[in-house]
Amino acid sequence: MPRLIRNRAIAVDNYTLVRSAATLDDIPQGLPVIVPLALWLAERDALLARGDVGVWLAPAEHPGALADDVQRLPLVAIDFPQFTDGRGYSHARLLRDRYRFPGELRAIGDVQRDQLYYLAQCGFDSFLIADERDADDALNGFADFSDGYQSTTTREPWFRRRQAAGTPGDVWFPCA
Repeated sequence: MPRLIRNRAIAVDNYTLVRSAATLDDIPQGLPVIVPLALWLAERDALLARGDVGVWLAPAEHPGALADDVQRLPLVAIDFPQFTDGRGYSHARLLRDRYRFPGELRAIGDVQRDQLYYLAQCGFDSFLIADERDADDALNGFADFSDGYQSTTTREPWFRRRQAAGTPGDVWFPCA
């Protein structure tokens, strides 16, 4: 059974991820579910009436398809079918920054410890860790780096921060 990391702690996953569903009959009743985008688009009103439905996006699906619904969705999951597919990072930034998605943003698929720090910087707050991976070890991935350099996390690059701290601007790495 996959383990969920939510808000940097192991958590109980209340949602059932439905990977393939063509109709509402394919969705389990009485359980919170995460449905494919195609089903959401086809059955939006019926699924909204349930009140316990999240949507998952495949890498080739654009998050703009959910633009009108982000305030009503409790959860959006973004699939990482393989470690080398990074489109989900951009999807997360669009959902958080452009579409102002306030709910839980979950990474699903081939989610690994090496990604958690960067996924969190992009707006993810939960991560579904596969059975063959150690979720307790994955938690340590959040502490792999002390500070981010990417402009998505700070508007001031390191060399300007060093100058403000009194370190000469032409010295990149202080020598002993």
